[in-house]
Amino acid sequence: MTNHSNFRPPARGLAIAALALALAACSAGAPTGEDAEDRADRAREAVRPAAAVAIDVAEAFATPMTPEDNIDSVASWTDASGRVLLLATAKSTHRLVVYDGSTGAFVRHVGGQGSGAGQFDRPNGIAVAGDLAFVVERDNRRVQVLQLPGMQTVAGFGSDVLQLPYGIWINDAGDGYEVYVTDAYMAGEDAQGEDMLPPLDGLDRRVHRFAFSADGTARHLGAFGDTSPEGALRVVESLWGDPANDQLLIAEEDETYANEFKVYDLEGRFSGRTIGAEFLQAQTEGIVLKTCANGSGWWITTEQGKDRTAFHLFERGSLDHVGAVSGPTVANTDGIWLHDAPTMRFPEGVLYAVHDDQGAVAIDWRHIATALELPACAR
Repeated sequence: MTNHSNFRPPARGLAIAALALALAACSAGAPTGEDAEDRADRAREAVRPAAAVAIDVAEAFATPMTPEDNIDSVASWTDASGRVLLLATAKSTHRLVVYDGSTGAFVRHVGGQGSGAGQFDRPNGIAVAGDLAFVVERDNRRVQVLQLPGMQTVAGFGSDVLQLPYGIWINDAGDGYEVYVTDAYMAGEDAQGEDMLPPLDGLDRRVHRFAFSADGTARHLGAFGDTSPEGALRVVESLWGDPANDQLLIAEEDETYANEFKVYDLEGRFSGRTIGAEFLQAQTEGIVLKTCANGSGWWITTEQGKDRTAFHLFERGSLDHVGAVSGPTVANTDGIWLHDAPTMRFPEGVLYAVHDDQGAVAIDWRHIATALELPACAR
């Protein structure tokens, strides 16, 4: 979740009145430890109309729960022996947490707070490409690149142009990578100390593009963001691309505006289309893509319910809604990651999802496919 703790969007008449009533109703029965932002999110969910019904699927495992870490995003990597490691960013302890990708067992911590190599300051988004882990650090305003499995820092970039970076997607460019990073900068604070969104014409740098070369150098390719009311990216974090179909999905997290995914192309042009608004009841979050050898596949997206996370699937080409699934425990999910390769435990892949800012769960792809009656997906 893009956490602007002081962000207060403009009032919206009846919707705000309904939200105020729901807040009063929710506050009495809210779980211990919830903050004002949690209560506001829960209240918004309570007054929204019913969304698509999510089908229950089993969770293969849950990692240890460590609330002090404030886990945000996950990504996985396979070593030469076939062992899968699951890497997670810990925003509050300024480190990475590494789990066994087959069992969820804790493996190790990486890093600590600082601005040097191998240190982090509020790490948020993470992605793995080849044997490299790319970590977005919000408060160092950079992307730090680590060599796996040793986690040595090999590069860092973006601090000259990024203001408040959160999410990341990496496109394999053959001789290197094209890296997309979301930037949720604000326009200062109002008289009450609340963060203010920039005006529409100030939202033209919501996503930055970098070319990252095999020699560890990075070059800024520019930034983009539509400035029309329909295409503007107000509060951004998660994004994912599909080069075969020239599509880039970006989650809109300003819940007072919409719960939806904006569809851009890889050059940064808004397609004029959004998806998800009619199905999502809670905040949009993580996005990944399941691809099949015949060109088909499914977008997997996250509806971040405080009590229950629903994962909505959309057909890869048409973007038609396929259905939704939910695990028995996973809730309040930020980042997700699809390990789309066979392992001993998960022969058709596995979806990893952050659970309540404290750990992660794994859901076997076979259970998702069976629940939604999806056709076989050859790799």
